[in-house]
Amino acid sequence: MRDTGSRQWLLRIQSDGKRRDLGLGTAETGERSTETKTASAKLAAVDRKSLTLAEARDKADAYRRMVRAGIDPVEERKKAPATIPTFESATKTCHGEMKASWRNAKHTKVWLACMESHVFPTIGQQPVDAIDSIIVRDLLAPIWMEKPETSRRILQRIGVVLDFAHIKGWRPTETSLKSVRRGLPKHKRDDSHFDAMPYDEAPAFFARLLAAEHTAGKDGLAFTILTAVRSNETRFATWSELDLKKKTWTIPGSRMKTGMTHIVPLSPAAIEILNRRWEGRTSNDGLVFFATPTKPMSDMTMTKALRTMGVTDAHVHGFRSTFTDWAAETTSIPKEVVDKALAHKLPDKVEAAYRRTDFFERRQVLMTMWADYLVGKKNVVRLVTAA
Repeated sequence: MRDTGSRQWLLRIQSDGKRRDLGLGTAETGERSTETKTASAKLAAVDRKSLTLAEARDKADAYRRMVRAGIDPVEERKKAPATIPTFESATKTCHGEMKASWRNAKHTKVWLACMESHVFPTIGQQPVDAIDSIIVRDLLAPIWMEKPETSRRILQRIGVVLDFAHIKGWRPTETSLKSVRRGLPKHKRDDSHFDAMPYDEAPAFFARLLAAEHTAGKDGLAFTILTAVRSNETRFATWSELDLKKKTWTIPGSRMKTGMTHIVPLSPAAIEILNRRWEGRTSNDGLVFFATPTKPMSDMTMTKALRTMGVTDAHVHGFRSTFTDWAAETTSIPKEVVDKALAHKLPDKVEAAYRRTDFFERRQVLMTMWADYLVGKKNVVRLVTAA
């Protein structure tokens, strides 16, 4: 605690064998109100550098990466540009640099026109480092239910611009806008979506699944849940795709819905299942989960395992939604990392062109947290505050 009585977020790390305490900013006190907080009050809060826990975690993650790369965060802050562009100017700069990778000229024009129509009139003249989740939520609220597809695209594009601004040094931290959706009504789900088990029911079910007799179907179901992959990716998994020492599963693009190779980090719980399956293998490069040594499980085998466990109101594929909801509601992991874990193909081509990283190290942490949650453990990311 400072002499003024305010609290500060600190990140405590080891660098070159020495402990360092890096200030992240003032800890925000009290709850923000999306109903009563004026625009000027929001900007004042940004100017004071007050941070919520989620914002402090994002900033701490960025500092850790800088330290690992041999960059001193304190020195980097001194290099920050003196002039911060407006959101409109930053958007146009981002658009100008990204459009070279787009093939569709119509999309290039529509992308910016959408921002000009729905975003610039409201927040275009605000400094790009002043845009936070509350401002974005208030911007989208009037059209969120009326124009759901448009509003979702705007949210994605704002995220791209804010991440672009961070890379340019116009914003101090990476940006997470997942809290925006929590402050808005849920869009009606498409009837084609698979029923999902609520995430708070998943640990109890998973405990029963692990305690049940081990069969290819039940092992495959548990492995699918732990890795958050599609059922077909598990059904056709072979030992040649797995590296148990490196704890990775490399799924070739020919078997992925996106057509792109996907590397899955394997949690200890997933490795335990694979070690058990390894003992019963018929060859070192054959199928991991099979009906016969040369024939993969039927696409109904895992569904049958789910039904024999007494679950009739959820689908195997629905556990991907369970995983998504858990990550959004209980962790500070950014949505783009969760999307990479699910091997989602980003619908926005600008975002896809910009986010080329596969976030592998962060996905390792995420999948271990998910596995720990399912087996009843807790994996807490800790930030240190001054006493």
